[in-house]
Amino acid sequence: MTYTNKEMQVVMIARQIQDGQRVIVGTGLPLIGASLAKRTYSPNCCLLVESGMVDGQPMEAPTSVADLRFSQGASTLGETFRYFGLQNNSLRKKMMDIGFLGGAQVDPYGNLNSTSIGNYHHPSARFSGSGGANGIATFVDTVLMMQHQKRRFVEKVDYLTSPGWIDGPDGRAKKGLPADRGPRAVITNLGLMRFDEETRRMYVAEYFPGVTTKEIQENTGFEIDVSRAVESIPPEPECLEILRTQLDPDRVYIGKE
Repeated sequence: MTYTNKEMQVVMIARQIQDGQRVIVGTGLPLIGASLAKRTYSPNCCLLVESGMVDGQPMEAPTSVADLRFSQGASTLGETFRYFGLQNNSLRKKMMDIGFLGGAQVDPYGNLNSTSIGNYHHPSARFSGSGGANGIATFVDTVLMMQHQKRRFVEKVDYLTSPGWIDGPDGRAKKGLPADRGPRAVITNLGLMRFDEETRRMYVAEYFPGVTTKEIQENTGFEIDVSRAVESIPPEPECLEILRTQLDPDRVYIGKE
């Protein structure tokens, strides 16, 4: 079956969620990717969104974390302020297993910038900032979502909004952060990156069908290891069927054919 780049990304997101995991999900592709995981790979995962809905089982992908389509089958429908209390408590007690984060820049160790570009006091661009991302990056294993461009994959982020592995294997411990939690993967429009267990530096684990490792290198602003890269498994036909006809029939996320 033929498929789009966005469909490949959604399937790759769903594949990162293991059955039974407790997952913090945000708006955008992670929302539909997590919904797909719930319907296919990981039916027993528990999804949490910042609007306060817990363990939703949407038949159709919500367009935002406040979309009540996520409330279908949910175990809890709480107010947003209660969510932040729940998140703070659950993060510190390491009750959440994985969270999805995005940003404007990422460096070789998975540090994220979602605050500003250039000098902080006189930036060329300013963004929304951390929100709850810093807390998630501090206490939860994360999967990072980025467009694969040189201006986004940089040697050093202009502002460290959400911590990754800081500067290597001892980076988090030196900063007083939990050393056993951190970024585990980066999903882009070109492939899947992971972090070396010893150096904690990013490397290319998978490249999407139709993409080359040279293309990934050319769109990365730092030296990145491609020696371990393999081609990603294409989306399973049953996943594409669910994605196209049930979760996103209007192609809000995956785009038009």
